[in-house]
Amino acid sequence: MHLHFKAFYCIILFLNNLKMAGAHILSAVEGATTDLVKITRALISVSDKTGIVDFATFLASQGVELLSTGGTAKALRDAGLTVKDVSEYTGAAECLDGRVKTLHPAVHGGLLAVRGNEVHDRQMKEQGFQPIDMTILNLYPFEATVQSGANFAQCIENIDIGGPSMMRSTAKNHAFTTIVTQPAQYAAVQKAMEENGGATTLALRKQFAGKAFALSAQYDSMIASYMAEQLKEDSPVAVRVYEPQTTLKYGCNPHQTPSQIYSRMGHQLPFDVLNGVPGYINLLDAANAWQLVKELNEATGLASAASFKHVSPAGAAVAVPLTDIECKAYEITSEDAAKLTPTALAYLRARNADPMCSFGDFCAVSGEVDEDTANILKREVSDGIVAASYTPGALNILKAKKGGKFIILKATENYDAGALEYREVYGMTFSQKRNDIVIGKDHIKGNVVTSNKDLSEAAVRDLILASICIKYTQSNSVGFAKDGMMVGVGAGQQSRVDCVKLAGRKVATWYLRQHPKVLALPFKDGVKRQDRVNARVRYIEGDFTAEEKVRWLEQFTEVPEPLTAEEKEDFLKQSTGISISSDAFFPFRDSIDHASKLGVSYVAQPGGSVQDGQITEACDEYGMTMAFTGVRLFHH
Repeated sequence: MHLHFKAFYCIILFLNNLKMAGAHILSAVEGATTDLVKITRALISVSDKTGIVDFATFLASQGVELLSTGGTAKALRDAGLTVKDVSEYTGAAECLDGRVKTLHPAVHGGLLAVRGNEVHDRQMKEQGFQPIDMTILNLYPFEATVQSGANFAQCIENIDIGGPSMMRSTAKNHAFTTIVTQPAQYAAVQKAMEENGGATTLALRKQFAGKAFALSAQYDSMIASYMAEQLKEDSPVAVRVYEPQTTLKYGCNPHQTPSQIYSRMGHQLPFDVLNGVPGYINLLDAANAWQLVKELNEATGLASAASFKHVSPAGAAVAVPLTDIECKAYEITSEDAAKLTPTALAYLRARNADPMCSFGDFCAVSGEVDEDTANILKREVSDGIVAASYTPGALNILKAKKGGKFIILKATENYDAGALEYREVYGMTFSQKRNDIVIGKDHIKGNVVTSNKDLSEAAVRDLILASICIKYTQSNSVGFAKDGMMVGVGAGQQSRVDCVKLAGRKVATWYLRQHPKVLALPFKDGVKRQDRVNARVRYIEGDFTAEEKVRWLEQFTEVPEPLTAEEKEDFLKQSTGISISSDAFFPFRDSIDHASKLGVSYVAQPGGSVQDGQITEACDEYGMTMAFTGVRLFHH
């Protein structure tokens, strides 16, 4: 019992001593939280030598001793700076072809020692180690080596070991040490030292430490992904590293806070914000809308535009001249329409596909926004725009919209979204190859399966337009196009025929907006434009409640004559030349039967159903031309 008690007592003493030592270390670290740390010694090892000579010259002027290795040391000496080799500092020569040079206790002791800790100070003195206050480094360019097409052995040789080790040691001990990992940080370090007598601030050290650990995670994730590709199997762990860019007002709903947008570390966002504060749904709309118009422009060679609401297009169009009847329906004179630039014309068409649904849209155009386009947007209720560029005049017009809150995004030139995309839902992360296929003429021409093979260039254009549009429409989806514009989009229905009916109702409304009775509605002076748009649609629909009709009639100088069901039906019979595209095959002929009532002459769909023969037969009965694209375009 006595021996057991003595042993127990010794353990307690040991734990107490350990606790006291730990407390002493913690106290020393916490004690430095408000302290400035003067830089006396810096270790420099960079592959990207941008600005390093000027920065090192500044450090030397502050009395900082410079340690370095290899090519960096040579570059500094060639600039006339005094540099001590790391091998001289450690007392150990570089070996193994340079694989081992900074992996030494003198380096990591100098970085990790807690300043002011008695045990650390004593052991540093016993070992002959000196503190290192700053590490300036870049990691070996592993990603660039892979992208250069280097073989496996070369890529493996470009995996940095010493760099990440020093980076992590310095970042961990940021209470006393400063880690600098990119040339863009040099100015901030120099400013801090100039303002604080050669010292850096804790805030700066902590910020740079966070960036260093993120860089370390990104670097390891690149290596893990490369190894997985080489092994032709999934990596056991997928690491994605993101950098916060801006805080959003809230998520999809006001109670979903916090909300933020991130970029992949080391990569730009696809847009620069020129004006306004984008929201969560705004950026989702912008991402989809920009891809749509970019692909549409590439496929057709025409200026393209889209009007998005809740991550589906309300309308999309290319620059095709307006007819006189369309000018009347869209409230623009034929003379003014003829003067529109292609970009303005494309957006005018896109916005007028379904002007009720486009109310409060987020729009996109494929090229430069000019004054014509800006003036159209100026009068519309819209949240924002994304475009390739803006003229100075257009930018001034748009910046004044919505009291200066209109969101203006400039697309990043040559943006690389990456081959794979990821989405986190309910704690699960989905990964897939990005849908980078672009529908073009080759998917339409030569793939006609009906008896009628007639396909004009205008019909091919409209089928391409409809197909690219539904690629960015929530599935199930179908889209109708005519004269270079979407005239009906059906999104997010579980049944294919319901998509056709939903979109078909929009087609009928679009076409009936050109009916003589609709164009002649006697509005009172002062009725707002959007109110006129809504009133025309309600007139076409005709299903008023008694109270609604009273308020509706207040907008007119006289009671309009009703638009009867017979008149609608007779007018719709004149509709022809409309194209329809479906994001997946038609499982039954009911979709074709319904489309025939709307003037559909051309059909594009992937094909691949056991009912393909029946669908083709239905198209033949109506004299339609149908092409099997072979590409399913689901979008969720």
